[in-house]
Amino acid sequence: MPDLSAFPITKKWPARHPDRIQLYSLPTPNGVKVSIALEETGLPYEPHRVGFESNDQTSPEFLSLNPNNKIPAIIDPQGPGGQPLPLFESGAILLYLAEKSGKLIPQEPARRWETIQWLMFQMGGVGPMFGQLGFFHKFAGKDYEDKRPRDRYVSESKRLLAVLDQHLRGRQWMVGDDYTVADIAIFPWVRNLVGFYGAGELVEFERFAEVRRVLDAFVARPAVQRGLDIPPRQA
Repeated sequence: MPDLSAFPITKKWPARHPDRIQLYSLPTPNGVKVSIALEETGLPYEPHRVGFESNDQTSPEFLSLNPNNKIPAIIDPQGPGGQPLPLFESGAILLYLAEKSGKLIPQEPARRWETIQWLMFQMGGVGPMFGQLGFFHKFAGKDYEDKRPRDRYVSESKRLLAVLDQHLRGRQWMVGDDYTVADIAIFPWVRNLVGFYGAGELVEFERFAEVRRVLDAFVARPAVQRGLDIPPRQA
């Protein structure tokens, strides 16, 4: 049985199944990327809820795994060379899980790089822009009298949606017929934008029929439905 006692985070979140991947997360757009990928690949894992309401993400135990105090993070007890591997940043985790499982990323080099390209598109554009729009539309930013910051993110979010919509024409998923980590990275953010953030009307989401089509197909996947509520929300 693997020994994870060297990782301080296991003192706050003990591993009942130390032979499984340990997931430290919350069902946010970034968090569910990893739970969905784990559900899709079938890799055994044990989820631990990192509660923002109690600032778990700033605890010394969590910071020992991710000094950037963001979810998600993992420990794979069976990492490269059979040694435990701690890992943070959702994009890096997605690539790691894809390589470990041999799923969710094409093996052919050109399509593999195409997948990574769109994963980086989400990390550098979709996530930050949709997140800022959410702040200015749903959270504290909505009280600002000056609407120029909000409108800047509205405009950029529309532009990114248009890029996605154009790319998806004639394609089942982001990389053609291949369902990949690029889809798992992008569509939780699209779902959050029009759902939790309630910004669908603001970004004129009805204009982007291809994005809606693929979002619906994504959410309909059983593994996605499971992953969207892992770790479970607090009652």
